[in-house]
Amino acid sequence: MTTHIPDQTGRTAIITGGSSGIGKATAMALAAKGARVILAVRDQNRGRAAAAEMGGLAESRPLDLGSLASVREFADTVDAPVDYLINNAGSMTSTLRHTADGFESQFGTNHLGHFALTNLLLGRVTRRVITVSSTNYRNAHIDFEDLQWQRRPYRPFGAYGQTKLANLLFTRELQRRLDEAGSPVLATAAHPGWAATGFTMTTGKRLLDRTLALATRLLAQTAEGGARPVLLATVGDVPGAGFCGPSRFGVRGPAALEELSGEALDDEIARKLWEVSERLTRVEFPMPAA
Repeated sequence: MTTHIPDQTGRTAIITGGSSGIGKATAMALAAKGARVILAVRDQNRGRAAAAEMGGLAESRPLDLGSLASVREFADTVDAPVDYLINNAGSMTSTLRHTADGFESQFGTNHLGHFALTNLLLGRVTRRVITVSSTNYRNAHIDFEDLQWQRRPYRPFGAYGQTKLANLLFTRELQRRLDEAGSPVLATAAHPGWAATGFTMTTGKRLLDRTLALATRLLAQTAEGGARPVLLATVGDVPGAGFCGPSRFGVRGPAALEELSGEALDDEIARKLWEVSERLTRVEFPMPAA
């Protein structure tokens, strides 16, 4: 998987959720090319074990994306330039749960945690911010009247899809702001297709969940295969706000650029989501306009 990755000696990558699945596969590929990788994970036992597999330039640091206090504490530990910030970690739950800050857990972890982390670290990022999304964005909608699912009946897939759409809108608006600030940093996004990573998709319906789990075991590609689009978005020839995924029906195979569709292309929604996210996290874009 590392054949087409250029030498990464002297470069640093922070990878959220880097102790397992696609995050770990991405980290291992970069580490194999000489990069220093920082695994930003909740479980330090798993993080340290994963870092040990990658060699002396890998380390694990605590980060709970469901806690804005933890996000700030992690950001305070980063005092050197970062070439790549890879927002990979994700959460899905079949029941309505909340983060330490009171946000719906999927929205708080998958979007707001990464939003805050990115803006807190952006002054130290030198090359790219990569955010891992999903094709579930296609049928999703940002409901600004009920972002936290306080009035609607909770739908796990609906909540997950909203966060994955938010990831893409965040990437789009981040790139616009970087351009406006005259920054050379690129914001890109990727999705892994169908990959067997240990990440559990739950609908709350037992039979459907079992069917999905069986299909994943039989048909999905490996975590290493799912990491290919993330690596392309990290080190490949990809434009700002570019979206990478598997080239074979968006499910598996070699990585390639993909066309976005629907609400993911709406600049007005992207700007509104950014403003709402700033208010909720109390973290703002740190760069002035050029």
